[in-house]
Amino acid sequence: MLRVLIADDQDLIRAGFAMILNAQPGITVVGEAHDGDAAVSQVAELRPDVVLMDIRMPGIGGVEATRQICEVSQAKVLVLTMFDLDEYVYDALRVGACGFLLKDIRRDELVQAVRVVAAGDSLLAPSVTRRLVQNLIRRPSHGTAPRLAMRLNELTDREGVILRLVASGMSNAEIAAELVVSEHTVKTHVSRILTKLGLRDRVQAVVFAYESGLVVPGDG
Repeated sequence: MLRVLIADDQDLIRAGFAMILNAQPGITVVGEAHDGDAAVSQVAELRPDVVLMDIRMPGIGGVEATRQICEVSQAKVLVLTMFDLDEYVYDALRVGACGFLLKDIRRDELVQAVRVVAAGDSLLAPSVTRRLVQNLIRRPSHGTAPRLAMRLNELTDREGVILRLVASGMSNAEIAAELVVSEHTVKTHVSRILTKLGLRDRVQAVVFAYESGLVVPGDG
């Protein structure tokens, strides 16, 4: 059973998410927190697999709560917010969030996001991914692109293909269907890519793919 903790300062949002998730097979909401401090405490007590974390909450707030949770537990944090702002994207991802979605997503998208993050994938809303890439384009490279590009030589041809697909936002299951291989095979390749490139997770892999020039905005 996939255990979920919901952290949000709005009662109706917590209740709505809980109702949606508890209705799904294999998912149970084990707790609700009204602020960041409560979220950190409940993660230690309840040991959820996934935490739905609001950004703007009283107390320490969602970003700091995410940082503390990622430092002391294996819980996957999926950040939810009403605000599509770059500062929140970078802050949340920098401290360890595995996913970032806007609160206006459909219920099926919410359920899928929880399952994807729990399975070890990272997830970004398409609009957030676009803003992330646009920000990377605007940032000065300081000559890092050639150095990063050289590290691509450490990857096999198949790993390079899979990194491109990861950077496009595809999940392991979608990549497996695209390449007509098993999902386990894709997971193995992704794990090797992260290890070879010294990356923490798929989000960092997306950033690396663009900063190294492997993927150019507008491709495909």
